[in-house]
Amino acid sequence: MGDLPRAALDFTMELHAPGDLSRDAERADALITVHARGPDAAEPGAGSAPTTAEVLIMDRSLSMSGPGRLDEAKRAVCAAIDTLRDGTLFAVVAGDHEARVVHPPDGRRPHPADEARRREAKAAVRAVRAQGGTRIGSWLECARRLFDAAAVDGVRHAVLYTDGKDEHETREQLDAVLDSCTDRFVCDVRGLGGDWEYRELHRVAQALHGSSAAVLDITDLTADFQDLMGEARRVVVPRVYLGLRFSELFTLDRVRQTAPVEADLTGQQQPYEEGFHIPLGAWSPGLRQYQVTLRLDPARVPLDTDLRAAWITLHAERTGSAGRVALMPTVPMDVRRRSIPAGPATGSPELTRVERIRALGMAMRACTDAHASGDLGRADRELRTALDLADELGQTQKAAELRAVAERNADGRMVLRRTVTRAEMQRLALDSTRTGVPTGVPRGVLSDADPGAAPVDSVAAGPADGPAHCPHCRAALPTRRARFCEACGRSLDSGSGA
Repeated sequence: MGDLPRAALDFTMELHAPGDLSRDAERADALITVHARGPDAAEPGAGSAPTTAEVLIMDRSLSMSGPGRLDEAKRAVCAAIDTLRDGTLFAVVAGDHEARVVHPPDGRRPHPADEARRREAKAAVRAVRAQGGTRIGSWLECARRLFDAAAVDGVRHAVLYTDGKDEHETREQLDAVLDSCTDRFVCDVRGLGGDWEYRELHRVAQALHGSSAAVLDITDLTADFQDLMGEARRVVVPRVYLGLRFSELFTLDRVRQTAPVEADLTGQQQPYEEGFHIPLGAWSPGLRQYQVTLRLDPARVPLDTDLRAAWITLHAERTGSAGRVALMPTVPMDVRRRSIPAGPATGSPELTRVERIRALGMAMRACTDAHASGDLGRADRELRTALDLADELGQTQKAAELRAVAERNADGRMVLRRTVTRAEMQRLALDSTRTGVPTGVPRGVLSDADPGAAPVDSVAAGPADGPAHCPHCRAALPTRRARFCEACGRSLDSGSGA
């Protein structure tokens, strides 16, 4: 731990791996809950901050020329610039079908923030004019070059917004850029209005370990950017990795982040020593959960024998030198294949819940896709499936979002509101990956709650004590007594929403 920043986090891991496998099982799952605490629980992230580089990416394509749109976006970028601490390396990129560094003037590398440079950068932002199309890959490539030139071994964070589809490159071209940027920097993405495509924003956020959200009203972008910059300042460990090593009888099938945001990380695996490392992005104090799925050949795995399937740990990059340092001792994953041929193996409520939350997100996205294709019958069916799952799982925020785009037909059944806009549906699809704080959190995470208090995702829907909103992401809360925001996964330190 001495190789990490002085403000580094204290990581703890809980592994839930039902080791009782059925005779014909071909997979074994583990649910990994990681909690990162600051050096002072009362002030997460207190202490010396690591060196930070920020790149702000603004869409200046011709579609931004709508009334007041570009001016509001400029105001948001300028507000973000004002939040930068002195000494933070920063740059601003304006993107259309190409990318241009508008600050610093030489366009070569980020410069340290001070009063004069902030003023200079804001003047350059205000001079940007709308032109051209949209090619997100070129914007991200430009950001990568800037981060490389900065040679920062600390936090590398970008913020990107777009109001349109990625029309000037193919999916394959964007994927190639994302591959080159993965584990190089973190990027939060925002969709303005309703003309963008949620899949593109999902792919960027998932590959670059950032958040994705819709900002339907351009006037909300300034507050959102300020919140994002505040979140970036809380990061104290720039790059964390999930270390996996397997016995010869097991192979990796899938790795997914399941909370507080769902993301498939399987394609990001890096060979490391005798196993693999999966990049987990930058960390601030908080909690995340991952599902690891292993494949096995029943014919090769002996019956009624305790087997060590995998070894799991966490690593972080050393600061100021090459290599990675272990954050905790290795945790083993053990399994046992039963000889009893009939009957199910012991079930896992935790893993079942994770799978059903995933099914909820898939139904929300399927509803959006059906609406986009004009298949309203299918959209209605997917909506009802999602509503049933949200109510069953106690996902009150998801249920509220679904009811916001629904209405009852003459038969009393819930159907998609026929006046719903594309923007509303795109937002629904983006929000489908937000899963909230997981149940079964490590001891002490809810230490400020009453004994036995339920997590926010199992609190009954409907605030009986007036409206409440998360002070971090402004999402509606089910009750002012909520301890965590289901939308962004942040702790509500005061125990109530603003």
